[in-house]
Amino acid sequence: MALIALAADKGAPGVTTAAVALGAVWPRPVLVAECDQAGGDLVYRLPAAPAGGSGGSGGDGDGGMLNPSRGLLSLAATARRGLRPDQIAEHCQRLVGGLDVLVGITNAEQAQAMTWLWGPLGRAFAGLAPVDVLADCGRLGAGTPLTELMREADMVVLLTRATLEQVAHLRERVSALTEELRGGPPIGVLVLADPRDFRGSVAEVDRIIARGRGQAPDPAQGPPPPGVSVLGGLALDPKGADLLSGQWGGRLDRSLLIRSAREVAADLTARLASMPPGDAPAQVPVGVRPEGRR
Repeated sequence: MALIALAADKGAPGVTTAAVALGAVWPRPVLVAECDQAGGDLVYRLPAAPAGGSGGSGGDGDGGMLNPSRGLLSLAATARRGLRPDQIAEHCQRLVGGLDVLVGITNAEQAQAMTWLWGPLGRAFAGLAPVDVLADCGRLGAGTPLTELMREADMVVLLTRATLEQVAHLRERVSALTEELRGGPPIGVLVLADPRDFRGSVAEVDRIIARGRGQAPDPAQGPPPPGVSVLGGLALDPKGADLLSGQWGGRLDRSLLIRSAREVAADLTARLASMPPGDAPAQVPVGVRPEGRR
């Protein structure tokens, strides 16, 4: 199915929260994969589902912590001789509420020995069926090896807040990525917007990003750079984000964060469905449970 790489520039504002919120309401089967090189924090923020839950990828405890040793680290240990899509499910865990996750590394030192993994991991994610993967790539720096994973994505989504400094960093990152991903997936921008001026914030970021559009690609430089578009916004909703760390309930379901996430998820899946089919890798069914059935 589809691989969507979520990332940001300086500060990585809300990438993990966005990935979990989108995964919770995604209308197709989905896996949230923590690929942040600086170290993830799902194991500290979100409780595991009880062991032995239905679906084949239950948690390791009764609402306690996720197992930090079961996830990207254990997957890398088995992938030295090759990585197949059907290997991924056995390293996944389930959150309370039903969302399947691939827990990332816990510190940046572990990432130094895993630079070889990102390309094969991206190809394995792209080959999952019938599962979409939301890859939380955290903060992108210059020369990041995660570029190899993003090349395999169907779309790269960059998050920003509608502040002068954040948008300035975003423009620099977009400029760099469009060069690094020539011939690769399109880039979308998702604005973390204040609900009091939600539409205005999204429109302002779109206006700024639009200044860099319209330049004809130079054929002498190789494949054309990917297109860039503003996809919309997610509500800046601290209370809703806090509720994501507990069990799903009516309050979270009605939160501005989840309501805006539903709109973004529906738009993204519609965009992905309308894309012309490419040379997709062979898809292998895996035991990851459909989500979005709240």
